[in-house]
Amino acid sequence: MAMGAVLSSRSFASPPSSVKRHELKYSTTTQSNCVCSSVPGHRFHQHVTGSTLFPAQSHSRSTVSARHLISGRFIKNRVLSRVECFLTSDPASGGWLKPRRWQNSTATTERSCVQPEYRLPIRRRADFKAEQYEITGSSFSPSDGPDAILVGDTSNISPWWQQFPKRWTIVLLCFFAFLLCNMDRVNMSIAILPMASEFSWSPATVGLIQSSFFWGYLLTQILGGIWADRFGGKVVLGFGVVWWSIATVVTPLAAKIGLPCLLITRAIMGIGEGVAMPAMNNILSKWIPVSERSRSLALVYSGMYLGSVTGLAFSPVLISRFGWPSVFYAFGSLGSIWFALWRFKAHSSPDDDPELSKAEKRHILGGNALKEPITSIPWRLILSKAPVWALIISHFCHNWGTFILLTWMPTYYNQVLKFNLTESGLLCVLPWLTMAIFANIGGWIADTLVQRGISITNVRKIMQSIGFLGPALFLTLLSKVQTPAMAVLCMACSQGSDAFSQSGLYSNHQDIGPRYAGVLLGLSNTAGVLAGVFGTAATGYILQKGSWDGVFKVSVVLYIVGTVVWNVFSTGEKILE
Repeated sequence: MAMGAVLSSRSFASPPSSVKRHELKYSTTTQSNCVCSSVPGHRFHQHVTGSTLFPAQSHSRSTVSARHLISGRFIKNRVLSRVECFLTSDPASGGWLKPRRWQNSTATTERSCVQPEYRLPIRRRADFKAEQYEITGSSFSPSDGPDAILVGDTSNISPWWQQFPKRWTIVLLCFFAFLLCNMDRVNMSIAILPMASEFSWSPATVGLIQSSFFWGYLLTQILGGIWADRFGGKVVLGFGVVWWSIATVVTPLAAKIGLPCLLITRAIMGIGEGVAMPAMNNILSKWIPVSERSRSLALVYSGMYLGSVTGLAFSPVLISRFGWPSVFYAFGSLGSIWFALWRFKAHSSPDDDPELSKAEKRHILGGNALKEPITSIPWRLILSKAPVWALIISHFCHNWGTFILLTWMPTYYNQVLKFNLTESGLLCVLPWLTMAIFANIGGWIADTLVQRGISITNVRKIMQSIGFLGPALFLTLLSKVQTPAMAVLCMACSQGSDAFSQSGLYSNHQDIGPRYAGVLLGLSNTAGVLAGVFGTAATGYILQKGSWDGVFKVSVVLYIVGTVVWNVFSTGEKILE
């Protein structure tokens, strides 16, 4: 009968049906050697001294005292540990077993019986009989082979940060990339105030500077998707972060050179940020299984929301203490730290990562092999699919309302609710925080529904319907509330329900065409950016001729149109191979 002892808190693999396994534990008494429990279910413990057995108390964390005759003298050693063992009649199980974990290991004397450099075996064979299971052994014989081995070598156990799933390392790096993306974008909205005063810019000039970012941003939405699908998301996203970080750092210099140089710099920054979303969508489509897709995307997009919160919170502090250029230097330099981590930790696909475990790779791929990067884009096929147009139209309807709320919210707080500018600025952070929280809640709900067997199509339709009808409801109520507190609550609830879209249309690109996820997001986000540009301008025109009720009504109508189109034409099934 072989006995193998392992330092572990986890269960062994299931034995063959012909093999009986039991648990062996060590305990301490004043005369101690070891204690064996050989009856599963009804555990009893025996104290072993030579060939004599007597009962001892059970201890889940026990002190083991062993005496070994080495070089003609006794050495008494103690170690505090949790030891799990098994008894088996299978001779193949006798031998060295790999330790899995060391729990609460402490040497209490000058020497320890568990010394990794010696790997001392305890060669003992117990003489006992458990009648209930008819298990019989022989007396102790030090000359026998090593049947019970206590191993103290833990050098092969990896630290926790190396056991962290690689796919979630990619997700976290994308999260911080999007955090930096919005930090570098919103800092201009704060720094523009002292800059306008220093350079004597008119309101029209300020508006031109703010809009110049979107010139480059629109240019690379589709191109970023094509590049990511062809060259890999790691290369394109890394390029984008470095590109916009450099543009952020040189912004103060460009402003001092002249207005045309500043406009070009802001457009260049937009080029870098324009590739971020398509590249991220491409890399996550390869790394994240469908059962984790919604919450991974929700986490990444919440980085954008928290980036806005961080930028709006820290920019005024930096400007007041170090001047407006410090905002661009501080935020832009963070990109170099991110890129260093991205370069060594990220890979475009699981096949490119030599350190990825086989188990995690099977979990990601689900038994399917990754396809080769695309060499050409089947534009006619893509644009002939109704679900693709459902994505484009729904993205336009969604961003119309979102951009209006986020762009015109300070004005609404100031002109309608009569908040001062400081209060308006603080309250502008609230929707971003609400969106960050509810985006992750929606992601977990969506993935839970998928894991419980609800079809991906139904999950995407449910989540996006909440993302459309929730804002439509709260914007309708907003025109009827009488108090500022209720108005702020309606705005926060509107943006919170809007965040469920991250588990709806924003996850759908990877559903219908994972190989073309970057291109699909580039297409739909181009429509979304155009909605922001046209919607912001149209809101100003409506306010000149009418009131805020008219602004909200247009948004509500578009939300309803998006709901109908999405529920009729969208799908969660793969339609592009």
